[in-house]
This record gives sequence, structure tokens and C-alpha cells, in this order.
Amino acid sequence: MTPSSDTTSILSRRDFFKASGLTIGASALANVKVPHVFAQGSDQLRIALIGCGGRGTGAVVNALGQKMSLKLVAMADVFQQKLDNSYKSIKAKFPDQVDVSDDHKFIGFDGYKHAMDCLRKGDIAIFTTPLAFRWVHFKYAIEKGLHVFMEKPITADGPTSRRMLELAKQASAKNLKVGVGLMSRHSHAMQELYKRIQDGEIGDINFMRGYRMQGIIGSAFSEPWPGEPKELLWQISRFHSFLWASGGAFSDFYIHHVDHLCWLKNAWPVKCHGVGGRTFRTAPSGKPYVDQNLDSYSVEYTFQDGTKLFMDGRCMNGALPIYSSYAHGSKGMAIVSKSGDCGRPSSTYKGQNPSKENMLWTSPDPKVADDPYFNEWEDLTDAIRNDKPYNEVERGVMASLVTSMGRYATHTAQEVTLDEMLNHEHEYAPDADKFTMDSPAPVLADANGLYPVPEPGRKTKREY
Repeated sequence: MTPSSDTTSILSRRDFFKASGLTIGASALANVKVPHVFAQGSDQLRIALIGCGGRGTGAVVNALGQKMSLKLVAMADVFQQKLDNSYKSIKAKFPDQVDVSDDHKFIGFDGYKHAMDCLRKGDIAIFTTPLAFRWVHFKYAIEKGLHVFMEKPITADGPTSRRMLELAKQASAKNLKVGVGLMSRHSHAMQELYKRIQDGEIGDINFMRGYRMQGIIGSAFSEPWPGEPKELLWQISRFHSFLWASGGAFSDFYIHHVDHLCWLKNAWPVKCHGVGGRTFRTAPSGKPYVDQNLDSYSVEYTFQDGTKLFMDGRCMNGALPIYSSYAHGSKGMAIVSKSGDCGRPSSTYKGQNPSKENMLWTSPDPKVADDPYFNEWEDLTDAIRNDKPYNEVERGVMASLVTSMGRYATHTAQEVTLDEMLNHEHEYAPDADKFTMDSPAPVLADANGLYPVPEPGRKTKREY
């Protein structure tokens, strides 16, 4: 890895190892008096959706369900069908809160600008495109004075992580409120678990475990590009397959467990190493898989005090499914997520055996309303309405960076430090702000239709 010389100007080592993301929007600028930014001329906020896939549609639905008066007025995507389907779905659920005329529906890589130009200062932009464009869209939103909700992960490499940290400071300086879609910390059950762990209910944390072991999902495994649409657009449509677009399966699928376990620890790991492999390189059709993922990962993260976090992931049909997370302490243990990214109930136990007779506490019945996807929007809109400091970008970058560090360590078969990951100079989608519908893809297939893939132990300075 090639370190840069400006590490300390971006994020100090102390901030690195102690920033936990628990304090939302707590920046050096928190005490600076800046004007309250709210939509000009109206108590109703307008929303622009940039990235109209399933997650974007879901984010708008969560937003429009809030007490604050919100209206969707603009949409942008690079695929007409995605935009059309998203519009129909949202309009059916909230007919009176969707006012997107045809001239406010934008197709193309510059659509984000046109959509945000439909907003007033103090309105909200939603970013749910592949992560390569996160910094591009965030930069423009800051220039326009817009509040933002952005989906995770938000970076996949060092250069964009450094860029996003600088943009986060600019957003705070303008008193803009920014939410990041790492919803575990907005689960009321996990918030109560956090308090109990901080109060010593299970003692000092000794180690933590996260598992997302499941069948093939999303667009993680891809057969060769069929020739249509253009290669760049096809890669975007198969974004889980390409590190530049999503950070791959490891970053996109496993970040929630990495994030909420680091939250419980109140720290970020300082280094890691990992192992992984690809068992199946041929699809059931007989065609080769050409994506950049492994199908199994096991990463050992190490914190400054020596505590370990183990994150295991697998995308393999027919294998044992495990999708949960755990924290082990000197006096007991906790089931953090019983099922899923933050599935209830969370619970604590004396000793290391999570039996009924050892239970100390369990969160309310899952039937009780506690939707973290809704809660994160409730927190964001509350911050906007009541002018509270609110900027989740730094911890979103750190969660993305730590997850990328685990992926990188596995793909190279090296031990990697957080400093090295942040300061690595390989940018996976350079000039993403200049992409057009005719641009080449950041990675190109060879004559056999194959893309560069990780070769652990052979490629040790870059992932591919």
C-alpha cells in the first residue's frame, strides 16, 4: 500500500480509534453559530430521489410516512424502467404526497443535478445509487444547501473515504442534516442493549461474532455481459458483482453487523486479516461467473485493546444458513441480532450459554412497532424540524472503511491496518463525476468476457 502524507489533516489517529458514531453530528463545528436551514417559503419539505431501485423506493416510503409534511417532487435514474416502476409504487401508497411531473423525471448520469435543482435550500435529497456516485451527489447537495439521506455503504476505497470525510465537515459547517442508511443504531431494541452493555451487564467485551451465511442473493454472481445494455450500465444493474459499484458482496451485505458490533464496542478495529475462497466459478447454465466476489469470507478484526471481532459471510446455495450477531463479555453474553441485520429480540445472558434460565433481559416482542428503517427517518426529520446537530457521514465512512478493510485483507491475503486502508491510493471509479451514458466501465472484460478478480497471495498491493 502507498500511504499519503495528509492523514492527520483528514482524521486524527485519536479520532480513528475512538470515534464510535454514537454521537450524531458531533463535529468540531458543533458550537459554530450558523443559520437554521429549512425549506424556503414553506413548512412542507420537498424530496428528490436519485437512484430509483428497491432501496430508493423504500427510503421514500419511509420518509413520506413521517409526521413532517413531505412531498416527492423529482426523480432521477439511468434506467427508465426503474424510475417508472418506483414512481408507480410510491404514488400508489402516497397519492397526495407525490407530485412528480414528467419534466421532473430525469434519465442519465447528470439527472442528479436536474433533480436537486427542483428543490429549494433546506429540502431533502435521497441518494440510493451505487456507492461510486455517493461523493458526486453529496458534493452537489452541499452546494445547493440540501439535507441528505444516503444509503450504505458510502465508500469502497481510500480516496473516496477521504473525500467523503472532508465533505462531511462541509455539510456540518452549513448546518445540513445528513442521515446514512445504517439503521441498526436506530433500532430501539439495540439502543437498549447498547445501554445495558455500557452499564456492564455482561462485563467487559472479550470478543464479538457476526454471521451472514445464506444462499446466492442480489446481483453478487454474474454471467458474462450479454452485450446490452452498454457495459457501464450493465455493471450498474449488476452492482453487487463489481467492487467499484458496491464494494462487492462483503461490503454491501456485511456492513450492518460490522457497524453495530463496533458501536457496542465503542471503537473501530485497527487491523484485520481474513480468509476466503470461491468454490463455484461456473453458473448452473454452464457459463462462467465473471464477477469480482468470493463466495465465502472469514475476517478477524482486532481492536486497539486486543479485542477481536469475527465476521463470517457466505453466499452458497445448500449450505447452513446463519444470519445473526453476538457479543461475549467477562460476565455474560448478548444476542445482538437474533435474525437478520438487526432482528429482534436482542437479549442478554449470564455466562456464555444463551439458555432461557440464564436470560437477564430481552427486548419487547417483535410485534411491538420498532422499524429501524422508519426510525432513522424519524430521527432525521426531527433534527431538521428542531434544528439539532445531525450528521452521520463520519461514522458511515468509518463503517464502510472498516468493512472494506476486511474485504481487502481477504482479497489480498495480507494483514491490513485501518491507516493503510484509508490512505491507499487506488480509486476504483475515478472521474465518476464525469460519467456519461457512453462512458467505458471502470473495469472492462477481456477477450474471454472475464473481469479482473482477487488473487489472494498473488495480488497483494491491490484487490484486482
